[in-house]
Amino acid sequence: MSASTPLRSALTGVVLAATALIPLQGTALAAQTETAETATTPASSVSGIEDATALALARSLADPAWKRQVRTAAVAADSVDLRALTSGSTTAAGKSLAAEMATADQGVAAAKGLGSDVGSLLRLGLADASMKTGLTAGTAPLVAAAPSDDAATFTAYDSRGTAHELAVGTVPDRPVYLVDIDGAKAVTAGLKVVNEVLESEGLDVPVPAAEVRAGAPLAATGIDTTLINSVRISDVKEPGIKGDAEIFTLVTGFGKDGKPRVDTVEMPYLNKAATTYYPNQVLVNWSNYKYSMADAVMMEDDGDTNYQALAKAIVSVLLTITDQGAYIPLADALLDAVPTSWWTDDPDYVDSWYTLAKTTSGTRNGAAANGWMNVSPYYVPAL
Repeated sequence: MSASTPLRSALTGVVLAATALIPLQGTALAAQTETAETATTPASSVSGIEDATALALARSLADPAWKRQVRTAAVAADSVDLRALTSGSTTAAGKSLAAEMATADQGVAAAKGLGSDVGSLLRLGLADASMKTGLTAGTAPLVAAAPSDDAATFTAYDSRGTAHELAVGTVPDRPVYLVDIDGAKAVTAGLKVVNEVLESEGLDVPVPAAEVRAGAPLAATGIDTTLINSVRISDVKEPGIKGDAEIFTLVTGFGKDGKPRVDTVEMPYLNKAATTYYPNQVLVNWSNYKYSMADAVMMEDDGDTNYQALAKAIVSVLLTITDQGAYIPLADALLDAVPTSWWTDDPDYVDSWYTLAKTTSGTRNGAAANGWMNVSPYYVPAL
C-alpha cells in the first residue's frame, strides 16, 4: 500500500461530507504505540483532514529524498504551503501526495464553508523554532495535526504510521512538524462569506441611498468612527505550540433601516497574548448605525469554524429582534446564536465590549476581563 492511499480514500469521503455539511462521528485516535490505521477522526472536520494529512505525510517521509526536501523547506521558513511543496517536488513520494493535498485543501474549504476559489490552505511548520537544530542534525521527525486549545495532549505520527501522544504544554524532545491551515487567509475568506450572507438577509447594508441624496452631513463632510488606539488580550485562546491566533471582531447594533446589523473587523496583527498592539484601526463606522451605541464581540478562529453556518446562525437569531425605538445590547444575542458545540476548538469567545458610544474615549476593559481596548472618536473627512 502506498503512503498516499489512506489519505486518498479518507479525503474522498471528507470532501463529500463536508460539502454537504453532514457532521460525521468518529472516535479518538489510538494512544501510545497503536498504529494509526486502527483509529478514526471526525472526517468532515478541519481537524480530521489535518490528522489524515499528517499521517500520510509522516509515512511519506520514509523516502529519504523527500524527507530531505521537507526538512530544507521547514528550516528555511516558518510555514510552508503543503500543496505547493508537494506539487513542486522532484521526488516520487512528494509527487504522489500532490493530488491528495489538493483534495485535502478542497475538504478544508468545504468544512469551513468557504468558496472553492480560496486557494491552498494547508500549511506545514515546526512546532517550535528550537527544533531546527535537531532536524538539521538528522533526528527523525514526527508529524501531527495542530492541536486543539481544549486538549491536554495531541497525536503525532512517525514514518511507520505509529501514533505517539505528546503533551500540548511541553515542547517535544524531538522535531515535530505541525499540519495547520493558513489562518489569516481563512479568516479573510470566512468573513467575506459572513458579510455576503448578512447582506443577503439585510443585516449588513450600506447607508440608504435616499439619505445620501438628501445631502446629509455624513455624505457631504465625512464620517464619524471609533478608532482602536491600542489593544491587549490576556489569553488569545490558542495553545502556544499551535502558533499565532486568528482574531476577528463582530460589531453589532441597529442599522439605519432599524434592523440589527453586524460588521466584521479583521485583526490579523492581534496574534499573541499579553502583548500590547497599536493598530490605529477603525472599529466602528457610525454612518452604518441608527443609534450612537454599538457592541463588539471578539472571537478567535481555532480551525473548525464553518463561516456559512456561523453566518446563518447569527441571522436566525438577529432577525427575530426588532427595533424598539432605543438602543438595546445585541452582543448577548449574537453569542447565543453560536451553537454550544462550537465552543470546542471553533470560534472561541475572547471578550466583548458593551455600549460603545460614538463619544467613547479612553481605555475600556472587556466584559470577560480578558482584555482591554483604548479607543477614541475619529473623524474621517470626505475627499
